[in-house]
Amino acid sequence: MRACRVVLSGLPLGRATGLALGVLADAVLGDPRRGHPVAAFGAVAAWLERRWWADRRGPGVAYAAVLVGGAVGLGALAERTRHPVLHAGLTAAATWTVLGGTSLAAEGAAMAASLSAGDVDAARERLPHLCGRDPSALDPDGLARAALESVAENTADAVVAPLVWGAIAGVPGLLGHRAVNTLDAMVGHRSARYRHFGWASARADDVAGVVPARVSALVTTAVAPLVGGSPAAAWRAWRRDAPAHPSPNAGPVEASFAGALGLRLGGRTVYPYGVQDRPVLGDGRPPAVADLPRAVRLSRLVGLATAVLAVGVSAWRPRWR
Repeated sequence: MRACRVVLSGLPLGRATGLALGVLADAVLGDPRRGHPVAAFGAVAAWLERRWWADRRGPGVAYAAVLVGGAVGLGALAERTRHPVLHAGLTAAATWTVLGGTSLAAEGAAMAASLSAGDVDAARERLPHLCGRDPSALDPDGLARAALESVAENTADAVVAPLVWGAIAGVPGLLGHRAVNTLDAMVGHRSARYRHFGWASARADDVAGVVPARVSALVTTAVAPLVGGSPAAAWRAWRRDAPAHPSPNAGPVEASFAGALGLRLGGRTVYPYGVQDRPVLGDGRPPAVADLPRAVRLSRLVGLATAVLAVGVSAWRPRWR
């Protein structure tokens, strides 16, 4: 009779070790100060956009396919190595490259410090580091809300999603997801220029984020008590309010954060290319400056818990006999 058993050997062990080392490198070192590979990818994407842009979906599909395919192909070459130590090293390097948890927490903390000091101008200058909203007309509480919602969404995009895709698909998953997410940030928004050309990049990011967004919401619900919140409130806000959000993936994450922190998120949101009236997420009060440090702490906890899960899952593989 054929039976399934789980073993610890070979590539899964290298993948698990690499993910753990990459998470540690991000925690200790943060992002590289110069020559960041994601910035280099972005420069290549911008160069290709200048040559391929057209106000049609077809060129945008080709653009996304070439860039994402190139990143996945590079990851596949790294994944082909059969030596566990080398495989772990390449996985660690890729994980460190694509993770943004430490930088995200630092930006959130810096926003909180500027707002707490009453330096609204500095906070407005810093907000574009977190999101693409127009900070010019935002007061301190509006800046706090924008930063908090961005911390929530980027926890899924820059921390949970890379770890989930790394556990599922190794280096190709790590690099492929970061490529998709970067292209979405560059051309995936609803401006007049990118409504058609960026369609493929935006849809690819939606698909790639489906599982990580729900993992983020589940983990947020589980760790809510560690920031003084209620798992029941986080679960209720997620299940009740997230479907009304215009983003299928930002909705669960932002709603679960709102419930876990006892806040109410959403409302009028101003971007350079237009205004969106977001649905209300959660039952609590509107966010204030003092809530940002709690949101940063929640982001760190979600990232840590997801890292433990990703390393544990990737350490084991089923082998049928």
